[in-house]
Amino acid sequence: MLTTERATTPIAEVEGLRVELRRDGHHTEVLRGVDLHVSPGEILGLVGESGSGKSVLALTLMGLLPPEAQPKVSGAARIAGVDMVDGRADDKRAVRLGELGVIFQDPMTSLNPTMRVGRQITETSHDEAEGIRLLSAVGVADPELRMRVFPHQLSGGLRQRVMAAIALSGNPSLIIADEPTTALDVTVQAQLLALLSDLRDEFGCGVLFITHDLAVAAQITDRIAVLYAGQVAEIGPSGSVLTEPSHPYTVGLLGSRLSLSTPRDEILQTLPTERSAPHERTSGCAYHTRCPVALKRCASDMPTLEAVDSTTHMRACWVPTEAVRSVASPALRAHPSTNRSADGATTRSVIVADGVECDFVLRTAAGKKVTVHAVRGVDLTVAAGEAVSIVGESGSGKSTLLRVIAGLNHATGGSVRVDGTVQMVFQDAGSSLTPWMTVGDLLRERLRPLGLGRAAAAARVHEVLDAMGLTQTTASARPRQLSGGQRQRVALARATIIPPAVLLCDEPTSSLDASLAASVLNLIRQMRHELEMAVVFVTHDIAVARLMGDRVGVMLGGELVEIGPTSDVLTRPEHPYTRTLLAAIPEINLGASA
Repeated sequence: MLTTERATTPIAEVEGLRVELRRDGHHTEVLRGVDLHVSPGEILGLVGESGSGKSVLALTLMGLLPPEAQPKVSGAARIAGVDMVDGRADDKRAVRLGELGVIFQDPMTSLNPTMRVGRQITETSHDEAEGIRLLSAVGVADPELRMRVFPHQLSGGLRQRVMAAIALSGNPSLIIADEPTTALDVTVQAQLLALLSDLRDEFGCGVLFITHDLAVAAQITDRIAVLYAGQVAEIGPSGSVLTEPSHPYTVGLLGSRLSLSTPRDEILQTLPTERSAPHERTSGCAYHTRCPVALKRCASDMPTLEAVDSTTHMRACWVPTEAVRSVASPALRAHPSTNRSADGATTRSVIVADGVECDFVLRTAAGKKVTVHAVRGVDLTVAAGEAVSIVGESGSGKSTLLRVIAGLNHATGGSVRVDGTVQMVFQDAGSSLTPWMTVGDLLRERLRPLGLGRAAAAARVHEVLDAMGLTQTTASARPRQLSGGQRQRVALARATIIPPAVLLCDEPTSSLDASLAASVLNLIRQMRHELEMAVVFVTHDIAVARLMGDRVGVMLGGELVEIGPTSDVLTRPEHPYTRTLLAAIPEINLGASA
């Protein structure tokens, strides 16, 4: 039971928070005067594009800003009354141990690779039964077995669930969830959202829920704060912000999101690319160069948060609300057709998988060896230029199947034939990029077989960075200096800077905001059209699977339980599991504000 004092006092408070970090040789103001709070029992959503400052805000609240970035912080960031910026180290450590639970965006680089999962979950409680209970609560099958494995032996989705279990141990007063659903399929995503809601209801904990998925935010949050270039552009009750957006940036984000009704034969709507580097933003509204309704004063005067219609819904914008809400979505252009008939004439097959099996051997708590059948008898043929989307829950074998096709995992049964060059975009971009190399070096390394001169290589690097929505200064950055979404775009740039015959995509847009995801999906579809590049696209987002795949396959327990033309599988599913996935898809109700 919450006391009256605790129920009315915010568990997290951010006041006038400014954070300056050294990036690309410049001191850049990443957060510029942020004000917000999280009350006990409240779930506050924080949305915005990659690089908007969401994760930096979370790191500041945790007192974990990287010292190598030479942070300069002003303003306040408090948890349970403790100053997480200038407070004593012992006090901040006590908050992290006793009051705070965290689900990081990148589970592979957040989990200790040398420790078994069970030890990491029970590091503070030393209670194995509690660890098993927590794994079960976040939807991990065979929790006793999973307690004994190392993080690298789990899929990305299972690693994310392990992070959730660690965060939930100890019943924290505040949970900071930084993109906790990016690696989860829709059914497990629904379980995690329900679990966070139950914890809020049962224990009165507050939740700062960081996400780029507006539909997910609509499912769980009480309020939403929209962050752009380190400033709160709009904040208010979730229903009001999502159904009656009052800032042009919010309108753009909503217009960029995919749904099951998005036309498959049109180029996806995206926000205009930001051409200026963060350190170049000196005055006015940071969004004015991308805003379709910007006024003259937007370039010189910085707007402050003001109430919309005298409510708790607030925005920072000079443009009249009526003008913002009247902005029509731009006319969509027809996309070059890449859809192929499932039974019509196609070109040669570039992937032929015949009865593929892949097993792993794990050990139980008693030390007994157990064989896990990750992929079981999968048959799959993909033609040149064709795209096949694979969906299914975490641990169903989707990523393992891709790795077998790529030759990274050995098939223990059946056979795989691939005709042509193969590149793979991994789900975990943070651990797939060499940390001590700059982005430019990573991309130039892939260009070496072409024998290009320095100027030509530099031009190609800048060209592919621009196509991915990254500034040219990104070339001098190292992966740790980038946001999760930026790292994922770099990984895709590296895979496609020399176009392959086969592109294997393991959740390539899961950590991207709606507009950037749309731009990457547009790019992949365009490359298919121009180069007849075959694509196998693993995703937990069924709207993405529908858009990208000529056919959709559904995996469960290592088996391909259903596959067929996209329209057939998603409108007339035959397998019960496919129907379960479709029923769990989160949507934004655009009927009326809550």
